[in-house]
Amino acid sequence: MKLNSQRKVSHRGEGGGGLGRALREQKARLYIIRRCVVMLLCWHD
Repeated sequence: MKLNSQRKVSHRGEGGGGLGRALREQKARLYIIRRCVVMLLCWHD
């Protein structure tokens, strides 16, 4: 559900050009890091 709202924001940012792309890349990186942390925590248990 939260992903839909984030996609709308990224679409608005795309109009800015390179800035929107960099923002999208940062969000993707953050998402991947979050997933890795969750997996590591699950493995730790």
